[in-house]
Amino acid sequence: MPTRSTTSFAVSRLGALSAIMAPCFVMALMMLAASAHAMDRRVLHDGWEFRQMAPATGDAGIGSSWRAAKMPGTVHTDLLAHGLIPDPYVGAPEAGLQWIGLADCEYRTTFQVSAGERAAVRSELTFDGLDTFAEVFLNDEKVLDADNAFRTWRIPVQGRLREGSNELRVVLRSPIRRMLPHVQAMSQRIAGNYPSPYGDEPKDVLTANFVRKPGYHYGWDWGPRYVTAGIWGSVQFTSWSAAMVEDLQVRQDRVTASVAELTAIATVDAARAGDYQVRLWKTGPGGDRKVMATQRVTLPQGRSRIPQSFRIERPQRWYPTGYGEQPLYTFDVEIVQGAGIVDARRVRTGLRSVELRRERDADGRGFAFIVNDIPVFAKGANSIPFDMFPSRVTPAQLRRVLQSAVDANMNMVRSWGGGYYESDAFYDIADELGLMVWQDFMFGGGMQPAYDPAFRANVVAEAKDQVQRLRNHPSIVLWCGNNEEEITWKYWGHGKTLKEADPEFAAKVWDGYVQLFDRDLRRVVEEDAGGIAYWPSSPSDDMAEVANTPASGDMHYWEVWGNPAHPPSAYLGVTPRFMSEYGLQAWPVRKTIDHAIARDEQRIDSTQVEAHQKFLAGKGNERLLHYIRMEFGEPRDFDAFVYLSQVMQAEGIGLAARHHRASRPHTMGSLYWQLNDVWPGASWSGIDWFGRWKAMQFHARRFFAPVALAALRKDGRTTVSAVSDRTTSRKGEWRLRVMDLHGRVLRDERTLFELPPLSAVRLATYQDAELLGDADAAKTVAVLDMNVSGELPVREVVYFTEARNIAWPASPVQAELRQGPKGTTLELGAHAMARAVWVDFGSLDADIADNALTLLPGERVTLGVSSSATPEALRTALHVTTLADVLSAPSSSRSTATP
Repeated sequence: MPTRSTTSFAVSRLGALSAIMAPCFVMALMMLAASAHAMDRRVLHDGWEFRQMAPATGDAGIGSSWRAAKMPGTVHTDLLAHGLIPDPYVGAPEAGLQWIGLADCEYRTTFQVSAGERAAVRSELTFDGLDTFAEVFLNDEKVLDADNAFRTWRIPVQGRLREGSNELRVVLRSPIRRMLPHVQAMSQRIAGNYPSPYGDEPKDVLTANFVRKPGYHYGWDWGPRYVTAGIWGSVQFTSWSAAMVEDLQVRQDRVTASVAELTAIATVDAARAGDYQVRLWKTGPGGDRKVMATQRVTLPQGRSRIPQSFRIERPQRWYPTGYGEQPLYTFDVEIVQGAGIVDARRVRTGLRSVELRRERDADGRGFAFIVNDIPVFAKGANSIPFDMFPSRVTPAQLRRVLQSAVDANMNMVRSWGGGYYESDAFYDIADELGLMVWQDFMFGGGMQPAYDPAFRANVVAEAKDQVQRLRNHPSIVLWCGNNEEEITWKYWGHGKTLKEADPEFAAKVWDGYVQLFDRDLRRVVEEDAGGIAYWPSSPSDDMAEVANTPASGDMHYWEVWGNPAHPPSAYLGVTPRFMSEYGLQAWPVRKTIDHAIARDEQRIDSTQVEAHQKFLAGKGNERLLHYIRMEFGEPRDFDAFVYLSQVMQAEGIGLAARHHRASRPHTMGSLYWQLNDVWPGASWSGIDWFGRWKAMQFHARRFFAPVALAALRKDGRTTVSAVSDRTTSRKGEWRLRVMDLHGRVLRDERTLFELPPLSAVRLATYQDAELLGDADAAKTVAVLDMNVSGELPVREVVYFTEARNIAWPASPVQAELRQGPKGTTLELGAHAMARAVWVDFGSLDADIADNALTLLPGERVTLGVSSSATPEALRTALHVTTLADVLSAPSSSRSTATP
């Protein structure tokens, strides 16, 4: 669990902070240090130890000795650090590590308390993340029973502290063992997600849905099953005798180009009743700093909310990337008593208006995000957890992936509901980059025991914690109740089966669902989120009878991939209001595979390959082969299988995304599944666990470009459209060429046009016969280029038959690596049509300006290459692959393993 986004400043950190904070604020904090009412805030991350409490089957004899632990952390990462378990991501160790999820474990540390701290009126311990069933002991006295990994636990400890050393101990119980008797005792069970194949719980008794814990820990179709436990968020000790600023919300009541009307609401916990002054500072994006509001208040003992309204004239507004800049304001609230500041809190936010607009039309109801009065077409992907063990995700890792999303012209990520609420760093980076965030509450599928009032109350407390933590982030534009639970009940058979088996219990389950997701969470968002919209499920039509419909609401479309009878061209037959999930799978790049899977295991049916292919319990490669064969034929070896999986994924998702964009304004969003990976393996991601781009990520940069071309061929007909996210009109020219694979031009024509702002414009429609004439479909392509003023050139190539039917010329790409004054460049050229050109450098990491290219006959491109390796090493490792290499007669390959 991340620490809070609003920052409370500890007196003990003044020296370190003084170099980066505004001088006047530092001086004020020094006054706080001198005040008789000064408080102490400390992070308790040092000196922790852990041990296994009770033997568990398969524990490899690790015993129950105390060992050093890293905080925040998990039991898996601590065991790994001591060499007690193998790397959970390498090879196939998963089955042998399931004992960890069945074991109880214990953590402990000591911390010092001064006489002044012990005498403070109020003292508390705060845990920002306990996963999950945790008993907390202070000096051997139990002070907390926790049961929710997503909550912030504040424990009053005044009167329980010793001067000097105090022991803090946390016992973590196995969530499987804790919940199994309860679920087994149910006469009827509610739908879960993925049964364990390892025997740690019966396949017909799924416990994950009953636990407020990251659902993906129990396994998903893109990641392993590691039911971990730990103290995965910050641990803090706080003591005070005056007043503490618990929270600061900057509510945006109205934001326009001319004025921002705001209310700063400080939540203050007073240890003693008394008179205070509340002072609010604003620091603008340019560094200008001024007092915006001051008031004197008499606070009773306990918690109070103190609102202060103010205005900012001509605000610098925050925009999604591609629509404007991302200026950020900083607000500081200070609580003053006498001559000293007794506490202060800081938040950073961007000023913008945001609306989920659902206008009715002849087809149904729209679904569009309006930011600063601009209808924004949402382009992006779904993000999943960045690691199986969230405590080891670094801000650098988050930034690399989120920057990659922006580099691929995305403006939105959907933070999916089967993981955890991301760290403050995730949202801070999204704010800085202009990435909108569709935020799910953490419910990832199946159904929940929401018929239980205690369960709902626990969730409401969790929701309040998280909404209040995140509500100042301008990047968050939607709160969504869950992922796929509504359609699970309505369409995936469980609702019907349960109604037939026990109608009374079925009604109770659905009534509980409606109470939690249509009322309780909606109310939390309405009360605490500062005007952000709520959506009960994804996909949904806001609790209408029919969900997952193109007419209204958002859609998940899995008939392609989910049903292998549907080719990628089926994407063109569905035109949603907002597509929030669709996807095709691919393997990551060779270097990532080599990290996780031994070379002699790199066969489609090997144990290690199947261990890293989670779809259909390791048999997903058959599904992947189905889609590869559909377009490209049979891959001749494992290298070809991996390469073709990426080409298939990139081209198929590009087809869908271009269709969605060409359907604007009926369609106003396209979020494919998925952005990132939780470990190195086969998945639907465009960026693997190491941050390396698959072919799809390079394609996304083209099909999500602000101004793009959509040439969509289906049933012998090609429709050409131009799309624009720009807010001003542009003039341009588009060109059609029909040529053979060696570059002989059969048709060449140019057309001038004007592209309106925020639009999709149909340019032309052609039948195959009209484009081909007498030419051979297996030897001919249509090339469409578009040049628009102020934009990068755009190209689309239309093929008239599947790649497996085309007689690709055996013309290898010429590649020359050069070192010049501006760094390393790679020049590529081809004498004949070269499709899906992929450049890699083997075991060396190198960032290439572009990849997954199509080169026309005679065309040459120059790409920048960035790497810590020497040019000589890069030149030796350079390898270029094209479809012609893979689909022609077999030649030498780096891998001889066969599918």
